[in-house]
Amino acid sequence: MNEKILIIEDEEKMARFIELELSHEGYEVSKCADGRSGLEAAESGDCDLVLLDIMLPELNGLEVLRRLRRTSSVPVIMLTARDSVMDKVSGLDTGADDYITKPFAIEELLARIRLALRRAASAGAAGSATAGGQAAAPAVNSDELCCGKLRLSESRHDVHYDNTAVDLTAREFELLKVLLENKNIVLSRDSLLEKVWGFDYFGETNVVDVYVRYLRSKIDNVFGVNLVQTVRGVGYVIKDPDEQ
Repeated sequence: MNEKILIIEDEEKMARFIELELSHEGYEVSKCADGRSGLEAAESGDCDLVLLDIMLPELNGLEVLRRLRRTSSVPVIMLTARDSVMDKVSGLDTGADDYITKPFAIEELLARIRLALRRAASAGAAGSATAGGQAAAPAVNSDELCCGKLRLSESRHDVHYDNTAVDLTAREFELLKVLLENKNIVLSRDSLLEKVWGFDYFGETNVVDVYVRYLRSKIDNVFGVNLVQTVRGVGYVIKDPDEQ
């Protein structure tokens, strides 16, 4: 079955252009021209990915995303004419999986869509293996990556700190996994981009900084630790407590 993509875009020519290109690539496409109807369509669950403009009538794109994230983890790529760092960070902080600034090359958009869909499919496959019951404090498992009281299980696709579950998105989980796999080794932003976002990622390296902030807000700030450390001018590292 072809993946379904919802376009929420009020510029008719832009929406039609994207629709034709995506249809040509084999995607099933639906469109909405305002934020309110777009939110309703996205919440219906009948799409695999949402392309969401920021400047929309009725509800702006950030508000649509904020409300959508209460009930859905469907991948969302922001389409915006705004290109300031704060606009991009606001979108990512609200829960966007990626963003692309207008005008853009359709090849770049298609690459980002493929990447977002692959990651969602991977996260869904991992999550289905753990469905069907409430999470309990995990036993030590051979596939776990650990640092102090932090444990990440690849097979269960979960993270715990001192037996307290840490709720991470698929991208946050992947970033933490890569850092733990390279524990005590400083990784550059370019290296993290390659390992976590892939060779076909076309965005800026500051997306790494944004997601490190996410990890710190969910782990360091909550548990009072200094797990994800910055090495100025180089990148990031997770160190064993006895190495700090």
